[in-house]
Order: sequence, then structure tokens, then C-alpha cells
Amino acid sequence: MPKEDTHHPLPSRQVPPAQQEKAVVPYTSTDAVRRTLQRRHYRKILFYHHVRRNLRQARAHDRMVSQRFWMTIASTFFALFFVFFSVTGTGAYTALRFYQDTQTKYIPRVVTLHDLMPLDNLKMYDRHGVLLGQLTDQGLHTAVSLDDVAPALINATIATEDKNFWTNPGVDIPRIIQAALNDLRSGRVVEGGSTISQQLIKNLVVGKQTSIERKLSEAMLTPELNRRYSKSDILEMYLNSIYYGQQAYGIDAAATAYFGLQDKPGKPAAKQLSIAQSAMLAGLPQYPYGYDPFQHPEAALQRFQTVLDGMVSQGYITRVQALDAEREAHHPNFFKRPSMVNRAPHFFNFVLGELEQQFHLKRNQLSRSDMKVYTTLDIALQDKIQKIAQAHIAELKYTHHVTNAAEVLIDYHSGAIISLLGSIDYNDKSIDGQFDVATQSYRQPGSSFKPYVYVDAFQQGISPAQAIDDAPLTIKLPGGNPPTFSPKNYDNKYHGHMTLRCALQNSLNIPAVKVLQHVGIDSAMSMAQTMGIASYEGYAGYSLVLGGIGVRLIDHTSAYGTFANGGVHVPYYGVEKVVISRTNQTIQHQSNPGTQAINPQLAYMMTDVLSDNQSRIPEFFDCNPLQLYSNSQADCWDGNRGTVRPAAAKTGTTNDFRDNWTVGYTTDYVMGVWAGNDNNTPMFDVTGVQGAAPIWHDSMLVAEQGHPVHDFSNPGGLERQTVTYPDGVKSTDWFLPGTAPTFIQSTPTPGGFTIPGLEPTPTSVHSSPGHNDNKDNHSAAHAYCPNNYSFAFSPPSSSSHGNNNPFFSDPGWW
Repeated sequence: MPKEDTHHPLPSRQVPPAQQEKAVVPYTSTDAVRRTLQRRHYRKILFYHHVRRNLRQARAHDRMVSQRFWMTIASTFFALFFVFFSVTGTGAYTALRFYQDTQTKYIPRVVTLHDLMPLDNLKMYDRHGVLLGQLTDQGLHTAVSLDDVAPALINATIATEDKNFWTNPGVDIPRIIQAALNDLRSGRVVEGGSTISQQLIKNLVVGKQTSIERKLSEAMLTPELNRRYSKSDILEMYLNSIYYGQQAYGIDAAATAYFGLQDKPGKPAAKQLSIAQSAMLAGLPQYPYGYDPFQHPEAALQRFQTVLDGMVSQGYITRVQALDAEREAHHPNFFKRPSMVNRAPHFFNFVLGELEQQFHLKRNQLSRSDMKVYTTLDIALQDKIQKIAQAHIAELKYTHHVTNAAEVLIDYHSGAIISLLGSIDYNDKSIDGQFDVATQSYRQPGSSFKPYVYVDAFQQGISPAQAIDDAPLTIKLPGGNPPTFSPKNYDNKYHGHMTLRCALQNSLNIPAVKVLQHVGIDSAMSMAQTMGIASYEGYAGYSLVLGGIGVRLIDHTSAYGTFANGGVHVPYYGVEKVVISRTNQTIQHQSNPGTQAINPQLAYMMTDVLSDNQSRIPEFFDCNPLQLYSNSQADCWDGNRGTVRPAAAKTGTTNDFRDNWTVGYTTDYVMGVWAGNDNNTPMFDVTGVQGAAPIWHDSMLVAEQGHPVHDFSNPGGLERQTVTYPDGVKSTDWFLPGTAPTFIQSTPTPGGFTIPGLEPTPTSVHSSPGHNDNKDNHSAAHAYCPNNYSFAFSPPSSSSHGNNNPFFSDPGWW
């Protein structure tokens, strides 16, 4: 058999010409067979060579296809391998970066989680630790320890939010899967898979946005949370930070917001919760608005039932307890909106103003500042004073059209505000009760302003014994409109010669204007400001001494405290200390020694005048409310005053009876009282001794309960001299050293004074017991201050008045 690669070409067959003719003759059988075999052999050889050639090509093609296939497989594999590792590498890198970023960004927050807790509301307490109120502008929040939370609430929360809380590592995988399946079956989110730990991370660390990143961050941070904090700590932080609706953040706030429970000493609101209340609150965090019982009561009850069922199924309560809770929840008084009563709203707002200035914070920033503010207020005492004021105004409301009053009580030794009422009722819109007359309103003080002018005269060497003539007076006012000023007394009468002591104590206007002329308007105004009138409204002219400018009750009261405090003015304040629990910071009030506004001798001279009840008898009568007798006024008229506590006071009444004032002090306190109408409508025939003085009298007696009775202390350095007038009448009073008279001016005995020794008795001065109206006609025989006669000094020259004081048309001085 030839080799496969040998080529045998077939030989050409030539037919001779002679035989060509024979070629066309049909073959014989043998020849035909032979030729047939040759042709077959030939075709076989051709086929063989053709097949071999194609086979080589086919095999070459197969080899090429095979190579291409494996090259494709290899390239695909390597491509997939590259893609896989590229993707997984990028994913791993991305995951690593995400983990690192999460750790860097959030782990410090996890470490300092306590610092991220919501801040408590600002809470304000009185001087004895009684809660006055809290600032809730930014929602209600009070942090409590887990021990101060009702066990029923703890169990209800765990049963509802994270039944495996005590055992899971912070992430509950089976619960997440189960929650997802339940959500798929329901076609909506019906169950959350987040544990309490995850919710805490969400609320305080990563935020509440819905995203995969947030969920991944929760999962990454939860182990760190559980590593750093105990389960009890985590649950406590959760209960103190979760939002329950109704602007209540934390469980204690929720107990107040929905059930009106209030914190009590040793028993916060959260500890007072019943099983029913606990079950209701435990269902709220998932959807606070949708389950709000005030807005959606049916949904709230359904959620409540779900929580109860969970508590029963997990063994926290029995079915009987659940039925009892259901009955309780269906009671009409189950829910109770909080009263949130601020017990001293005007004082509360006043103190907020002080805090805003001290800490440079706005009100909304103070709301969640975690401040506990301990104030100077005595709320129990203020409640008593408020009732006194309300009762007295009720007596005058319909007969004299008096609707409102305000009061300030200050310990003038320290400046501490003990009581502050801006109105008799903060919630009474008819009197504009929310407006604080005590600290925000500038009202004319009437004659209660006179002591500032008189003490300025004392400082210039004039004595309370100085004589003055209560006679008609006209002052020219160049360029003024009107061109003259003619002051009148309250009763439109003139009472003749008297001492300055008598003129001040009986609140006469003409002598007061003459004293103002003597000292000068600028000097008198400067004296008032030095003593504590921090600001005023209006023009300080000759009506200044009559209370013609507007002052604040709190300033006026504080300034009178300067008289009581030996001439030392101590600024008032309302905050003793501020405690910031989060930073363990305590800011204590720094006591202020005050400033010596006037010397102690001048202060005592004024105190001696203002406490002289005998000198004011002609206008105010003996048993007037400026005298602190412990018995009733009727007993006083019967001669039984009881204990009489030394007190110095002055009243004030403005034109048309628009303002009543009484400001006075004891050895312990200074108190100012205003009575009137906040809309400035006039009262009907009510003077300061009728409107404000009874409130001052009764309130001061209440404030002084338990305090020993002391006389005002004489600082020394004064001379007490008796001056005898040429007709034999004597007057004894206080003088600054070197100012007592050395001679007696020879003048006739002034008319209108009683004969020495014939002193008026109460029955000869007043028309009837208890009558304290000062409009009686006083005859010459009933003139003022029968025991006080005086001496003369020269009329003031124009040089002593300052530029604001024109000349006298009638000096009126002896």
C-alpha cells in the first residue's frame, strides 16, 4: 500500500488512428469489466486524495477552533476573575472605607452618648426648693433614672419594642427576618426590626433618615454601644430620649403630658404610672402622632390592646391584670392634660430676663438649657399676699372701679426679691393680667415720690423741724405753656404754717413744691436715681415732687429700701444660684454690698419722719393702715392695737385717681403696692390710703410673721434739739451736726396751731372710727402737728435752684 503522502498521476491513454474506428465499437464483457474496475479505481484514488486533503484542512481547522475555544474560555475566565476581584476588591475597599468613616464619625458620639441626651427643661424653684414652673417652649423633658421609672412601663416597653432586649447583642437577626416576612405578607411596614439599642443609635447618633447607610451604621455601632454601656444604661437612655408625642421627650414628660402626673419629691411622674398608663405610653414611640390618644383615640386603644397582649404573652402580666388595665383605659378620666401651672408667672418671666442677660441666651435657648434655677422667691408667702390683694380689690371693684393691683417685697439688706405680683391674676384677660405692672409699667407715683425731694433738702442742712407755709403758690414758667404753675393740695385747702415733718406726713403738695424749689429739680432727680430709681418716663419739672414722672414699682420699692438700709442701696435680684447638672456647674449669686447713696444720718431722719404716725393724724387719722398694729382696725379704734411693729410708709395718689401707691418698710423688708386699672381708666374717689395701703398693711403683717419686733436703729451722729418759739411753743427734732438754729426769728405766732397742751384727740380729728378719708374741713383749732412747732430759715436764693428753677412769686418760707 503506497504511503499517504505519495502522489500517483494517472497515465494518458492514446488511441491509435487505425483503431479509432474500433474505439466506438461496444466493449466486450471482459473489457467492460476491466474498464469499469479501472474507473472505480480511479474514482477511489481521486476520492481518497480529495478526502485526505480536506481532512488535513479539517483537522487544521479543528485545531484552530479548539485553540480559539480554549483561548476564549481562558480569556473569559481571566476576565471574570479580574472583574470578580475588581468588584470584590472595590467592594471590600468601599466597605472598609465605610466602616472606617462610620467609626471615625460616630464612635466618639457613642463614647459620649450621655452628652447627646436631650437637655432638661429649665426649671425654676423658690427659696425653699418648691418648683415654680418650667420653661417648655422647646418641648417637655425631664431625665429620670431607671429606678424612678415604673416597672410596668419598663416591661411594656421591652415587650413591645425588643422582647429579647436583655439577651440579644444589640441586633436581633431572627426578629429582623420575622419582621421582614410580616411586612411582606402585609404589603406594608407593620413591624420594625430595630432593637432598643439600634433605636437609641438612630435617635442620638446617626439620625433618623431612612437609608441603607443608616441601617448599616446602626449595625456597626450597636456592638460598640453594648460593649461600653450596660443594658440598664441603654434602656435608661432610651426611655429618656424617645419622643412620645405632645411635645413630650422622655417617659417622665410623657407621664405628665398624657396623664397630668407631676414630679413629687422622691417620686417622679414616671414612677407613678399604672399598668394601663404604661401600656398606653409604650405603644406611642412607633408612631406618636398616629397613636396620639387625644387626636386618634381609636387607633390609640388598638395599639394599647396590642401592647397589653404582648405583655400577657410574654408573662409580664396576667390576663386578669390586662382586663383591669382595659377597664381603666376606658374610664372617661383616664387621660388628663397637664395643668402645667406656673405658680409665679410674672416673677418667672422677670427671672428669665435676668438669665438672658447673664448667660447671653435667648428664651428658646434657655428652654432646654438643663438649668435648675433657685430663686429668692417665697411662693408660700406670695400666695398669701396674692389672696390679700385679690380680696381687697374685690371689695373695691364695683364701688370704686378698682380692678388690679401689683406688689413687690424685697429684703433690702441683700436685695433679694421675696414676692413679686405683676397683677392679681395672671390669667384674667379682663384686667390684662399677663402684663407685669411691677417690672414693666411706668406709672406716676404721686406723693410717694416726695421723700426723695425732702431727703435732698435734709442733705442740704434743712431739718424736719423747719417751718413752711402751706399757702397759695404760683411759679412763673418763662416760655412755658401754660406760663405759670400753681400747685393745689388734695383737698383744695391751705393749712398755714407747719413743719416739713408735718407737710410730708400729711402729703401736702404746696409745701413739697416749695422744697423742690429750694433743692432744685436736677438735684432732686439725681437723688432719686442714686437711691434706686433706675429709669423713668416723662419730663422732670415742678410736678416731679408730686409724682409727675413714670417709675416702675420695683425700682420705687428698691429705692425706699435705701432709707431702711442706712442709706445703702443694694440692687434687687431674683436668682440665688443656677445649677447645670450636665456639666456639674453651679453659678452662685455674688452678694452685693451696695453703694452708700446717702449717709446713715439722712436715712434715719427720713425713717423717723415716715414712721411718725402722730404727725400724719390730721390727714390719715390715728388707726390708719400705715401703722402695723396686729389687731383689726376696729380694735385699734377701741384702743386695742395689739403689737405695733415699727414701720415707715408713704402713700401716693395721682390725678383723677388713676394710680394708688403705698411704699413702706420695716426692719426686715420693704414693700411697694400699686392699685388701679391697667388700662389707665380712673378709679372712683380712691386715695392711696384706701386702695393700696390696706393691701400693704395686711401683706406686711403676713410677711413679718415669726420675725421679732425691733425699732429702727439710730446710727448716731445726729443732734436732737428742742426749739422754743417766741410765744413759748416748742418743737423737738433731728438736726445734722451744726445745723441747729442759734437764734429764733421774732415773728408772730403762726395762725392755725393749737394752744400748747390742748392736743387733738382721735374723736376731735376724725368724723367716725374707721373713716380715713382726708377731705374733712379742718378748722384752725385742728391744724397740723400740734406738738411740733418750728423755727425759721431764709427763703432760698435763685442761685440755689439751678437753671431749671425760676424765682418765687410767693416764697412762703419764714
